[in-house]
Amino acid sequence: MIPVLTIDGPSGVGKGTIANIMAHELKWNLLDSGAIYRAFALAASKRNIKIDNTDEQLKLASSLNLKFESDPHKNKLSVFLDNIEVSAELRTEETAELASKFAMIGPLRESLLLRQKKFKQPPGLVADGRDMGSVVFKDASFKVFLTANVEVRAQRRLKQLHDNGIAGILSQTLEEVKKRDERDASRKHSPLIASKDALVIDTSNLTINEVVAKVMALVKT
Repeated sequence: MIPVLTIDGPSGVGKGTIANIMAHELKWNLLDSGAIYRAFALAASKRNIKIDNTDEQLKLASSLNLKFESDPHKNKLSVFLDNIEVSAELRTEETAELASKFAMIGPLRESLLLRQKKFKQPPGLVADGRDMGSVVFKDASFKVFLTANVEVRAQRRLKQLHDNGIAGILSQTLEEVKKRDERDASRKHSPLIASKDALVIDTSNLTINEVVAKVMALVKT
């Protein structure tokens, strides 16, 4: 059986960072499901595919030319769309907002879900997202759900934007995080919830190393 570690939670809790480190330490494959939705949103935007055009969305989802490259030394995941690196574009607030809206569309989620499941390859998989443990990999060997205070998460998100040369202010970022939380938790398909069998970790006052230690302890039990 191929082991799977799922790391779910809302934005700003450190999912991507922890997943990247865990994948490197365990020497497992890495899936950033959020990057898949963001890449789809970016591709749809470039092709002027609207939120209400499900037929065109499904055509795009089936032909999406997407590739991930993890750089453990820089703790960075590079994303290539149509053989062009789009990592920076995926980190913009505009792309994140559009991805969150597309994620509410049931048929599109089903199509992208099949693509996500193909990442489960030997020797193992670390899957980062919002419904990895509750929907995509229900039988995962290890499940983690990260959470944090919304103000802390907004500050982290703002720092991430600034680190990537993107302007932003805390009040606006906080409002956007709250709206995304509400949308993710209330959507009909695959709402953001912690699986009953997931280890819940509040990262508000923890360092990256402290979170990694807790997750690693789970995997090594």
